[in-house]
Amino acid sequence: MPFTLATWNINSVRLREGLVAKLMSEEAPDVLCLQECKSPVEKIPVEQFQALGYRYMVARGQKGYNGVAILSKLPLTDAGGQDYASLGHARHVAARLDNGVTIHNFYVPAGGDIPDRTENEKFGQKLDFLTEMRDSFRADAPQKSILVGDLNIAPREDDVWDHKSLLKIVSHTPIEVAHLADTQEAGKWVDITRADVPRGKLYSWWSYRAADWNAADKGRRLDHIWATPDISSAAHGSRILRPARGWEQPSDHVPVFATFDV
Repeated sequence: MPFTLATWNINSVRLREGLVAKLMSEEAPDVLCLQECKSPVEKIPVEQFQALGYRYMVARGQKGYNGVAILSKLPLTDAGGQDYASLGHARHVAARLDNGVTIHNFYVPAGGDIPDRTENEKFGQKLDFLTEMRDSFRADAPQKSILVGDLNIAPREDDVWDHKSLLKIVSHTPIEVAHLADTQEAGKWVDITRADVPRGKLYSWWSYRAADWNAADKGRRLDHIWATPDISSAAHGSRILRPARGWEQPSDHVPVFATFDV
C-alpha cells in the first residue's frame, strides 16, 4: 500500500489553518504530521481538514505551546505518546496504520540560545530529551516504524548554510549532533531524506529574522523523516517544499515529504 507522508512544524495550527488546507489541497499527502500546533486537541480545527479527506487524527496538545498531531486520509489508531525528560510537554505522539506501520511524530525542544546546560536549563532539557529517546529505542527496538518531526538539529555540514559559523549555535553544536546520532543509532533509524538526496545543501527552516530569507538563504535542515531498516528500502521520492516558506504568513519551517511502498 504506497502512501506519501509529510512532516511540518506549522507554528500554530489555528493561526495557519488555511496553510494546512492549502497543503492538503495542492500536495495531498496521505499522512500529515504537524508539530508546534500550539493548541489543545479539542481546539484543533478538524472540520476543514476532514472535508478535504483527512478524517483521522491522533494528537497530543496543550494551550499555547508545543503540540503534535498526525492527520490522515488512511485509517489509523492511537499508539500512545511519551513525556520524554518528564517536561510535561506535548512533544510526542504515535499512530499505527492498518498495514502495521507505526508513525512517531516528535517535536524535540529547541534548546534556547546558549549551548551550555549549566547556563541554560532549556539546553539541558533538550539533551535529556534526546537521551531518553535513545534509551527507549535501546530498550524496545522499533520495527516497521517511521520517525518524523522537528528534531531541532541539523546534523550534517551540508544541512546548514555555513558549518563553521554554526558550530557554536544551538541546533548544530557537536554535542547536539552526537546526541542525535546516538538516538538514530539506537533505533537503527535510516535518514530517508539523505538516503534519497545524499549530497548537497538541504534546508527545511529559515529564520523569521532574515529580511529576505530567500536571498540570504541561511537555512538549516531541522525537520526529518527516518525509518527502520525493515522498511527503509521501500522509501523514495523525498523532497522539501521550499516554496511554502514564501506563502502568506508562513511558518518558518516547510514541509518535508517521502513516499513509502509498504
